Amino acid sequence: MSVRLPAAARREQLLAVALEVFAKQGFHATSMNDVADAAGVTKPVLYQHFSSKRELYLALLEEVGARLQHAIAKATSDADSPRDQVAKGFTAYFRWVSDDHAAFTLLFGSGARRDEEFAHAVRQVEESIADAIARLIQADIDLEHQRTLAQGLVGLAEGTSRYLVHVGEPFDPDVVARQVAELAWAGLRGVRRL
Repeated sequence: MSVRLPAAARREQLLAVALEVFAKQGFHATSMNDVADAAGVTKPVLYQHFSSKRELYLALLEEVGARLQHAIAKATSDADSPRDQVAKGFTAYFRWVSDDHAAFTLLFGSGARRDEEFAHAVRQVEESIADAIARLIQADIDLEHQRTLAQGLVGLAEGTSRYLVHVGEPFDPDVVARQVAELAWAGLRGVRRL
């Protein structure tokens, strides 16, 4: 039997355990019993915090997305120049992928996009990150052009990460970030109003 925790701490514990279980097994293959067993709690305890598997999964998508957004925002706010923002933003992203494969897998690789409600939650995370990046693009272009470029940068990071996670080999997030940031910066330097 598990130790009695305050509600907020128990919820955090359940989310952490559920993240690992869902990332490993996927949404459809995971039951609430699986999560409760892995957390060392009874199913009624799990249902005190999440009324359904779907609610638990959506809470996880939101939590993981918020952590990623926070990491990128914090990193880019400390930057000294636009180029430094690019480098620090990619570094934060690839460190997140390297440090938390389960979170990346849940958000971008677990089949979440096959379910419209889950796909919407993932799109919200991507759009929020892209909106934050668009504001950082310092070029003489209109807002829609900034948003389009920001979506491209999000896709660049996600696509690279999918490849790295698929290969399954350890990678140095700082090296990968430098490589991808150089590509992105080279492109951003040439951006102009069309």
